[in-house]
Amino acid sequence: MNRRKFIKRSALASAGTMLIPGFLKAYEAAQMNSPINHHKKLIVIQLSGGNDGLNTVVPFRNDVYYELRPRLAVPKNKVLKLNDELGFNPVLSGLKSIYDQGWLSVVNNVGYPNPDRSHFRSMDIWQTASNADQYLTTGWLGRYLDAECANDCRTAHEVIEVDDTLSLATKGARIKGLALTNPHKLYKSTQNDGLKMLAKQKNAHHHDSNVSYLYKTLAETVSSAEYIHKKAKVYNSKANYPRNAFAQRLKTIASLVTSGIDTKVYYAEMTGFDTHVQQQRRQERLLKTYADAMKVFVDDLKQNNRLDEVLILTFSEFGRRVKQNASNGTDHGTANNLFVIGGKLQKAGVYNESPNLKDLDKGDLKYSIDFRSVYATLLDKHLKVNDQKILGKNFEKLKFV
Repeated sequence: MNRRKFIKRSALASAGTMLIPGFLKAYEAAQMNSPINHHKKLIVIQLSGGNDGLNTVVPFRNDVYYELRPRLAVPKNKVLKLNDELGFNPVLSGLKSIYDQGWLSVVNNVGYPNPDRSHFRSMDIWQTASNADQYLTTGWLGRYLDAECANDCRTAHEVIEVDDTLSLATKGARIKGLALTNPHKLYKSTQNDGLKMLAKQKNAHHHDSNVSYLYKTLAETVSSAEYIHKKAKVYNSKANYPRNAFAQRLKTIASLVTSGIDTKVYYAEMTGFDTHVQQQRRQERLLKTYADAMKVFVDDLKQNNRLDEVLILTFSEFGRRVKQNASNGTDHGTANNLFVIGGKLQKAGVYNESPNLKDLDKGDLKYSIDFRSVYATLLDKHLKVNDQKILGKNFEKLKFV
């Protein structure tokens, strides 16, 4: 990515809640007083920085793992065993509980051809579902919105990103997702007289088309914030979520899902996984934060009879190199594992083969599953949409759902 594109993309992201899809306005009249809707939901969780998959799902029976990580490897006697070869890092007891109930599938060796070790570029590839040598300006979930809105935006399903800004993943060519951290704060921020006065200019003709567009967008923001605020009152989670930013984002998602807001996709991020130096303590703290929050989140959805309609995907833009570095950390790698969680998985447990640590590509794991096959499976089998139209190519479907 060159500097101009990066600045432009950052500028668009900084608009945050202003980038609200127009169809939210159309929902208002039909949905404000409608009964709770039960639809399939996709929740995507991004672990940014490149999580070390080998110390997350540990190949505790593999001697090469211990040879290449003499100070960093997780001891065999501490691993939470999943099968005869793999086990969770001991801090992932919350995730192990989900796994033991048959609600989690571990997919190993996920990547793409000609991998890129740059955080920016690799995240772009994952968020746009592009080839390594292809540069796209729309995200895979943004194109999902565009496709669903092809004929009538009133029938499209929204994407909500629980953050202050939108990632590239949720930006389409014509429609973008909604960025929010708290629906009530969003509503409150739109209730001052100045914004309401500007919002009334939505039908005004201005010599600058960009200004006219901003007036229209602002009007939709004010109206849509009210809709989300009212619908969100249906359910406010009372579950005991940990007091950290990531857990609170999951709490927001659980509240919105259970309230019946007609949203098909939620997106959330957890940062900090770039562990080049003194990895063990730092990664374990992050993994525990992730797992403990996920345990409460999944239990919350289950208690409210929503887990069966939900699939939760957790990914990171790349894994780490197999051999530890001189700073007791790991450097940028390639293939990695990811997690799929849901109440109706067709194949829970360890989905495929363990990483092959004896057949490496210049010190990196080789991928056997293209990450776009995961996306295609979620789009086709779960959201019931044309995955080939959204991804631009036909990818093999997997059997975890």
